[in-house]
Amino acid sequence: MTSRFEDHLSALADAVEARLAVVLADAAGPGESRRPDRLTAAMRHAVLGGGKRLRPFLVAATAELHGGGDGDPLAVAAAVECLHCYSLVHDDLPSMDDDDLRRGRPTVHRAFDEATAILAGDGLQTLAFDLLADPATHPDAAVRIALVADLAKASGPGGMVGGQMLDLSAEGRFGDGRPAALGDGEIRRLQAMKTGALIRAACTMGARVAGAGPAEVARMARYGDIVGLAFQLADDLLDVTGDAATVGKATAKDAAAGKGTLVSLNGIAAVRAELDALVAEAGTVLAPYGARAETLIAAARFVADRER
Repeated sequence: MTSRFEDHLSALADAVEARLAVVLADAAGPGESRRPDRLTAAMRHAVLGGGKRLRPFLVAATAELHGGGDGDPLAVAAAVECLHCYSLVHDDLPSMDDDDLRRGRPTVHRAFDEATAILAGDGLQTLAFDLLADPATHPDAAVRIALVADLAKASGPGGMVGGQMLDLSAEGRFGDGRPAALGDGEIRRLQAMKTGALIRAACTMGARVAGAGPAEVARMARYGDIVGLAFQLADDLLDVTGDAATVGKATAKDAAAGKGTLVSLNGIAAVRAELDALVAEAGTVLAPYGARAETLIAAARFVADRER
């Protein structure tokens, strides 16, 4: 039996899936030439038919918490998911993490080929910003600019892309080829950039599209930091304790790659204790919203306890 939160998450995932199917249709948008069929098929393979849609959920839930406003949170959610899926396509490439399985299906470069996967990722990345810049997403140009800036900073060299560079460097992919022994602070910095930054952006962008003020956006940023760290800690636990059939991707890869994680550094028990502390902290951060924040508190617990 699923929880009320999981039902909520599933319903939002269905709504995002429907919007993404329209966004990734074969037909061109206004002022756009027809998209090549193979590129469209690869982009659809990367995005549709799987995934928890956690980041889009956080966009929608934080927007709902702040009253919805005049914008279209679903468009923002779709943009964040396009950006996220681009990162997965590129991370899975042979030159990066070299994965054959994603969400229980062949990765894009396996289902198609490497060149098509690279271009599909490029297409999804730029499509995300196209969606955010569309006046239909929010009538206020200043809000649209802020949304674009949030996503750009979270996904760029000071965020997700920079975090992936640090991750590859730690694996010994450059220089003398030996993995680096990272300390607690270095691992947290890497993970905050590679994984946490986009989750944080999802929370701030949901607040912005709903018309939240600077103090509320800052509070959502703190909540996003907490959830981002919890997500990565849970992911590292799954790599040690999960199996590929349940998780939907290869497991035990971190140890095989000599990758330092907080699990390998501090142990399973310490990481589980930290996850509990993070959920409690999320509740403290959201306390000013009272009962209206129940969904986001449940989201933090779901992230900490997830099994895939």
